[in-house]
Amino acid sequence: MKIAVIGAGMVGVSICDYLLLMGSCSELVLVDIDRDRAEGEILDFSHTTALTFAKNTRLVAGDYADCRGADIVIITAGAQIERGQTRDELAGINAGITVEVARDVERHAPDAILILVSNPVDITAYFVIAGTGYPPHRVISSGCIIDTARLMKIVGDRLGIDPKNVFGYVLGEHGKTAFIPWSLAHVAGQSLDSYCTLHDLPRLDRDQVLADVKQIGIDIFERKGNTNHGIAASVFRIVQALTVNEHSILPAGVLLQGDYGLDDVVLSVPAVIDQRGVARIIRVPFSDDELERLHASAAFLRTLIDSVKAADNP
Repeated sequence: MKIAVIGAGMVGVSICDYLLLMGSCSELVLVDIDRDRAEGEILDFSHTTALTFAKNTRLVAGDYADCRGADIVIITAGAQIERGQTRDELAGINAGITVEVARDVERHAPDAILILVSNPVDITAYFVIAGTGYPPHRVISSGCIIDTARLMKIVGDRLGIDPKNVFGYVLGEHGKTAFIPWSLAHVAGQSLDSYCTLHDLPRLDRDQVLADVKQIGIDIFERKGNTNHGIAASVFRIVQALTVNEHSILPAGVLLQGDYGLDDVVLSVPAVIDQRGVARIIRVPFSDDELERLHASAAFLRTLIDSVKAADNP
């Protein structure tokens, strides 16, 4: 398995860390506009091969030509959010950057599966699909996987259980219009309300949980200037599903084409991920309110897409 990471910033390097420690690839290529930085990171990583028992991955600091034959390409390149900015403000800038990057990758690795990480990730994934020859099932937005992980951790802490035993999703846009479909959330086959009642625990304040999920990334950014560990783990979760052919259901950002009455927009819904990319989108019985929230999230993203298009074609 050959994997290329485009962008040697904090997120890109953290993803490389996971890939190397978990032994997920035979060859890892790191590409960055700052070639010295990419070379420095790869040189630093090379010394870990004497200390770990993961497979000895071939390490390359290269350019787009070195992506030739890559099975997976992870795009983290783009302008970073500054303090006081929102993801939405980066839409036009990063849509252009990621499409240009994807086109360069496509010349050398047209059969790769792309994972988009650059924010606003659902917008960048949308424009990569629209602006390249990659089919939609081979372009995946990291979407709300990180938000879902945050949900699991928050609920797990409040219930006093391992977060991996919390089942639930955050869906829609990776951003302010994301929502939690509580009808799908459970612990040990029980609804969260039932679990709390049976174990003499106070019921969760659902609005507060959603607010906390959305706020925690901001809190991390304000303290350290970036978020990298959680998103790197989220991207690695997608890589695992692809490389092991897991057929895992993940809340990744995918292009909807009539699903749930929505079309021509990328957002997070439960989707089966296997070695082909997005194998299929799962149908779930949303409540009327949840379906309305999904449509509201899609409407917001469509507005953002239209504004980017308008800026490119004044």
